[in-house]
Amino acid sequence: MISGTSKDQEFLLPASTSFIIFSLFVAVMLNWLPWHGWALALRPDFVALVLLYWCTHKPHRVGIGIAWVVGIFSDVADASLFGQHALAYTVLAFGGIVLHRRVQMFDLRQQAMHVFPMLLLSYAAYAAVHWQVRGYVAWEYFLGSGVSALLWIPMTLLLQALRRPRRDPNEL
Repeated sequence: MISGTSKDQEFLLPASTSFIIFSLFVAVMLNWLPWHGWALALRPDFVALVLLYWCTHKPHRVGIGIAWVVGIFSDVADASLFGQHALAYTVLAFGGIVLHRRVQMFDLRQQAMHVFPMLLLSYAAYAAVHWQVRGYVAWEYFLGSGVSALLWIPMTLLLQALRRPRRDPNEL
């Protein structure tokens, strides 16, 4: 365990409800970006990343119920099958809550390796619903879980930087 990450977590400000909602809103907006061709297959799920971040860092504030509501909102926004994102995000939130102490125990590179199977399981739940409805699975969309896991480090650093206390410019 590298102590740099755990020391940084000691000095983070508590996350306000408005900051959590704002970060989830920004993630939904990022998911709405237009993607085409192979970029569509490699598209990371920003909502899943932010949701997993909050489930692992604030499991008492963001849980399965919020994941379900965000998933329903994503289903409506994407005009996809009602409940498809909700099921995937609920599975992801459950994994994040159950493993939150384990994930926080490691540095960011090792966290990304723990996050990858959870994202893969979330994509598998999404693909299972797609398979039941349409009769086939688009396997290339599983590449998005790898890209999402690679984005775990910069996304975590960004959210932690926004939660750090600001220094007073007049302070010596």
